[in-house]
Amino acid sequence: MFAEMRKDPLTAVTASGRHDFIVEITETDADKAMGLMFRQTMPRRSGMLFAYDKPFEITMWMRNTYISLDMIFILKDGRVHRIAKGTEPFSERVVASQGEVSAVLEVAAGVADEIGLKAGDKIEHSFFGKK
Repeated sequence: MFAEMRKDPLTAVTASGRHDFIVEITETDADKAMGLMFRQTMPRRSGMLFAYDKPFEITMWMRNTYISLDMIFILKDGRVHRIAKGTEPFSERVVASQGEVSAVLEVAAGVADEIGLKAGDKIEHSFFGKK
């Protein structure tokens, strides 16, 4: 049912250390529109990266999304701008970046707290420059 997306390694660097993930990369508009809709599970060290060529105010929602997520809004240089924790499944309420960002990383709800992720921490992935 789900289109196979390219997977890449990604690392979150926090005060508690380096935390490695394998993330799916949304490369098409269709990938971005589908996101994690209809998925019923998400492993703790996986996620989905939505990356954009130009920074802008990104808005997301949880329509048709069964699992609660932490949405991590990321600046072009890989620094975390803001985290929307524990988003509500199936909600059509808009979750906004609250500033211009270049990417959103979605992980299972609670993962941001588990690794101590906060605004200003670094996300390492080839999209943000050097790994």
